[in-house]
Amino acid sequence: MTTLPDRPHTGLLVIDVQKGVVAEAHQRDAVVANIGTLVEKARTEGVQVVWVQHSDEGLEKGSDAWEYVPELTRQAPEPLVHKSYGDSFEDTDLEETLAAAGVGHLVVTGAETDACIRSTIHGAFVRGYDVTLVADAHTAPDNSKWGSPPPDQVIAHTNLYWQYQSAPGRTAAVTATKELSFRD
Repeated sequence: MTTLPDRPHTGLLVIDVQKGVVAEAHQRDAVVANIGTLVEKARTEGVQVVWVQHSDEGLEKGSDAWEYVPELTRQAPEPLVHKSYGDSFEDTDLEETLAAAGVGHLVVTGAETDACIRSTIHGAFVRGYDVTLVADAHTAPDNSKWGSPPPDQVIAHTNLYWQYQSAPGRTAAVTATKELSFRD
């Protein structure tokens, strides 16, 4: 029920599943496998897959750490959005990419839960998108030495609060990979 006019389609957003971002991520292999399942399902169902790739001082563009994990392969027609801020919409062409595809509902996956995922789901929601967070397809490393809760708690908390997010004319949801339907 997006507030964006003429945006009837759903898109799968794959955020920052890069070697250096997920190298030490919580349940890395399971999360990457779930994202792979979602990418294949989206492709089979004709759903737009949009890849987001972060770069900054600590994640240099073109470096090995900057590259996407080898388990996930972007196909040539699938858009790639380069970003340097947490919110995938900030100073990028993501909005234009989604508008061109008529996307008003985003299914969000990737890393890191407590940074780029959280920033992007909120950024999308305030911009008028319906946003579904895939509960078992986002992850974060253990940042507890800097005061963060352990990653399993960060992920659980994000899943908990996102399912209760609300705003006029928009929906927020949380679902597991096996329960996700791009047709809803």
